[in-house]
Amino acid sequence: MPIPVVGVARLWRIARRHGMDRRRFLQALTAGGAAAVLAACGEATTQRTQARFKDATPFIVHEDGMSLETRLEDLPEGLITPVHRFFVRNNSVSLDVDVESWRLSIEGDAVSNPIQLSFDDIRKFPSRTFVSYLECAGNQRAMFDLVKGQKAAGTQWKTGGVGCAEWTGVSLRDVLQRAGISDDAANVLLIGLDSESPEGGFRRVLPVEKALHPDTLLAYRMNNEWLPRDHGFPLRALVPGWVGSTNVKWLGRIVVSRYPIWTRNNTTSYVLIGDAYPSEGEAAGKVTTKQVIKSALALPWPAKLEAVSQRLHCTAYSPDSRGFVGSSVCVSEPPLIIRGVAHSPDGPITKVEWSTDSGRTWRDAALSRYERYEWAWFTFDWDPVPGNYIVMTRATDAAGNTQPDEIPFNEKGYLFNQPLPHPVTVTPPRHAI
Repeated sequence: MPIPVVGVARLWRIARRHGMDRRRFLQALTAGGAAAVLAACGEATTQRTQARFKDATPFIVHEDGMSLETRLEDLPEGLITPVHRFFVRNNSVSLDVDVESWRLSIEGDAVSNPIQLSFDDIRKFPSRTFVSYLECAGNQRAMFDLVKGQKAAGTQWKTGGVGCAEWTGVSLRDVLQRAGISDDAANVLLIGLDSESPEGGFRRVLPVEKALHPDTLLAYRMNNEWLPRDHGFPLRALVPGWVGSTNVKWLGRIVVSRYPIWTRNNTTSYVLIGDAYPSEGEAAGKVTTKQVIKSALALPWPAKLEAVSQRLHCTAYSPDSRGFVGSSVCVSEPPLIIRGVAHSPDGPITKVEWSTDSGRTWRDAALSRYERYEWAWFTFDWDPVPGNYIVMTRATDAAGNTQPDEIPFNEKGYLFNQPLPHPVTVTPPRHAI
């Protein structure tokens, strides 16, 4: 059913009745038209909003009620994270957008042919499909507190703010060229229709070089299905190897500028703020862009395992076109199988090491083969006696990057990637009790 025609004057009266000021009204109207204004007022007829749509049962549900963290220990074997177990991070409620009336606007002082594209228009561009991991910039944020004793602000993600999916879409480059992007373009601003987010629609800035990379997508399919509503239907950005916030959901507007663009999300949010991070431009610190090399075990934190001859299985991943490695995660199944993942923005993972003595000695794990932007799983055999252990993993990529022993604190808790000292208690086998 199409969105009813609502005059601007009537929209403004509705907005005022719902406590919306003129600035937010204009932001919502510009970002998504009448549908965005009505959605923000709670009166949308074809664009419903709610915290989320998917079943939260398999997830760790964070305090905001909207952030769903994947339990890595529950992931099935295989490269792809099923949609029903793929983490969710929103800055407001999820949207249910009417695809028939949806339009993507491309505008700005660095395009010669501003255009609006329908969903059918988008699908007429040449499509691209590849597998890529996607990770929240705040994944492992809780470790600043649990490991370093210094709590950072924000959702206290442990290791499950990451997933790997197959994405299909069109190159952002092709769409920008259709709009006549100029040679002197500097920044590309992506704006979502989630008008209840800060700034009246979540937004992130891409440097033009990254926006024009052929693998920077406007994605409309995930795991060979239309994008789920929680993941940005009908269209989202997919920027392999960059922090999750760059991958804007429910995309409605793109602004191309010849000048640097500064917004909340590259001045005070998604910025590394701390003594170790000098400010960049108008930002309060160093703006987050690429992800970092990580690894994590696919176990609950802390974990309790039964002492049997066991095999530890883990995974690695990296955020650039050559693969990804970084976090190790392990899970236990009879016989005990412990798995993990790793990723890096600077090349494929070439090695994952593991330690059960707090990092004093390291041994090599077996590493699965992966390509391009995929994450890799790693495994190792472990036959412990009952007791308390600190199990650690660390990944190395083809560029020679290895997880650092320590990283400096930043106020928002982004990009934590030192090896995780995972607490594991091993109990005697049940037949021995």
